[in-house]
Amino acid sequence: MQLHTTTLGETGSRIVFLHGLFGQGRNWHTLGRTLAAGPDGHRVTLVDLPNHGRSPWTDHVDYVEMAEAVAGLLDADDPVTLVGHSMGGKVAMLTALLHPQLVARLVVADMSPVDYPVEEDETTGGVLRYARILRDVDLASFGSRAEVEAALLPQVPNDTIRAFLMQNLHRVDPADGGGWRWAANVDVLARDGAALASWPAKALAEAQPYAGPVLWIAGGESSYVRPEFDEAMHRWFPQARKVTMKGVGHWVHSEKPELFLQILQAFLAR
Repeated sequence: MQLHTTTLGETGSRIVFLHGLFGQGRNWHTLGRTLAAGPDGHRVTLVDLPNHGRSPWTDHVDYVEMAEAVAGLLDADDPVTLVGHSMGGKVAMLTALLHPQLVARLVVADMSPVDYPVEEDETTGGVLRYARILRDVDLASFGSRAEVEAALLPQVPNDTIRAFLMQNLHRVDPADGGGWRWAANVDVLARDGAALASWPAKALAEAQPYAGPVLWIAGGESSYVRPEFDEAMHRWFPQARKVTMKGVGHWVHSEKPELFLQILQAFLAR
């Protein structure tokens, strides 16, 4: 699978960013541009994961397949710092475990290598309900972005989350019928919520723990990284160092981008 990517910077070590559910590579653009232009310089790659952004859609959700698609972007002669948030964090962890020669160091943002509940809990499985909400919007009945956003308001009252979801709304070329569509494959994402919430342990039956340095960033107001998940994290990533960002929820890099950047830069400088 050929994933859509954006490249920033031409020199320095390579950093690859993986977004979360309903995200796109461009969610990391400001942070990536800062790293590429900084005094140390980095070659930054922003990835659209399958069923998101401008990357291909599939007929199912499979974390191992996503990790293999990401591995196809990497080179053992030029191992990367791999950064993943949420769903992208699981993809990043799997990539490091299945192809450790491709990953020099790993950053996992507000995600753990565990099975999460699928029920509609606002701090964990609740994120998956947005796939069902978007799927059930009758886009053909709306003429403007404002109308679509107004339709989402009752079920997504949080302005930040609603604006984030609205980034997936695209106008279809008139030559292809016009109207609106979601950039994310909401039908598949809604149907395969259990797969998105899971950790594919069976696929790792023969994998060894990842021995490289790992930065594990937790949102202080989020429940995706909990003390009871430490054992699972250190089982797979014995060198993991946890940093908790106080006063932020699940979207750690967008809620406090300056602090997230400082933490990431300190890790890169080690």
